[in-house]
Amino acid sequence: MEIPLSKPDGPSLIAGQWNKTAAYYAAFVILGLVGAVIGPTLPRLAAQTGSSLSQVSFLFPAGALGYLLGSLLGGRLYDRLPGHRVLVIMLLIISGTFFLVPSLSWLWLLTAVLMLKSLGSGALDVGGNTLLVWVHRSKVGPFMNALHFFFGLGAFLTPVIVAQVIARTGDIQWAFWILALLALPVAAWLALQPSPPSIAETSGAQSAPARPWLVVLLASFFFLYVGAEVGFGDWVFTYTITRALGSEASAAYLTSAFWGALTAGRLLSVPIANRFPLRNVILLDLLGCLFSLSLILIFPHSVIALWGGAIGLGLSMASIFPTTISLAERYLTITGQLTSWFFVGASLGGMFLPWLIGQLFESVGSWVTVAAVLIDLMIALVIFMVIISQAGRPKPVMG
Repeated sequence: MEIPLSKPDGPSLIAGQWNKTAAYYAAFVILGLVGAVIGPTLPRLAAQTGSSLSQVSFLFPAGALGYLLGSLLGGRLYDRLPGHRVLVIMLLIISGTFFLVPSLSWLWLLTAVLMLKSLGSGALDVGGNTLLVWVHRSKVGPFMNALHFFFGLGAFLTPVIVAQVIARTGDIQWAFWILALLALPVAAWLALQPSPPSIAETSGAQSAPARPWLVVLLASFFFLYVGAEVGFGDWVFTYTITRALGSEASAAYLTSAFWGALTAGRLLSVPIANRFPLRNVILLDLLGCLFSLSLILIFPHSVIALWGGAIGLGLSMASIFPTTISLAERYLTITGQLTSWFFVGASLGGMFLPWLIGQLFESVGSWVTVAAVLIDLMIALVIFMVIISQAGRPKPVMG
């Protein structure tokens, strides 16, 4: 049985709900900003630490491990503590670590600091998704897509910020400092907002029955999807330069175009979430991803194919993650702990595929970037077909 919807059911949500929702959107802009910065700065971080691309690529699995730990920690904290208090602490951790990054010349120390940043990001990600569900319940679909639109907005802006900072200063330190400063007012905003009550606090109703196999399948799907998104987003910059398909500046703008398409797609998906079956939206998204990646592989020396494929991939990926979260809410009762398991899968995916690409990039060739993402999403499509064929009927909605 689903927890009853909160009232009122008027033409708009009450001011408190809007304020909370807007604060989560601002936090996800920050999450997108800090999550997309490593790819465009990777060659310069390698130079800063005297490392090769293969060595500095260990930033990806270390960051994903931190994300995983933050997801597990966040899942427990949000079920036990006021959610906004946890969000504020995580934003302060992110800000503090980004102030330090430009001064670190040892790879092991840079890795440790960015791992701590990722811990804060993982807990922030779990919190935003969980608290938004607690605020909006079964009506969360369009709000969830909007939440991830703001993540994409931040990720879109990061390569632009990096490119402008490099053009004006010749270095990357102010890129990290700007992002660190931007996190502080968002933390202050959340500190002034009351936290939403958890499901346990708002109703004594029975939760939907536990379905461990469905949780495992969904976590596996998130593993594959996030691996593809992070793998392409983090390596397309270096892929473009290595294949002589663009300069450092144009590669940064291509990365921004990918995240920008993902952002635009999430904005477009807000009304779509209320009009079409969620499973159909995800299926079409996955097919669009496979087509876009195939375009890049078939025409490996074409700048037009690269840009078209990257933009098409971003548009196709746009609604997969938030729509899958909304789909999961139809079958499972969303708690902080349950959401954390989804993000464990996502973190492992973000750890594995970018690392694998980094290990094969120099030895096999730069084409492995696109091929690895394509194979990853083909497996994701198979798992999604299993999910929709075995999930059964959604839980009943009671309002």
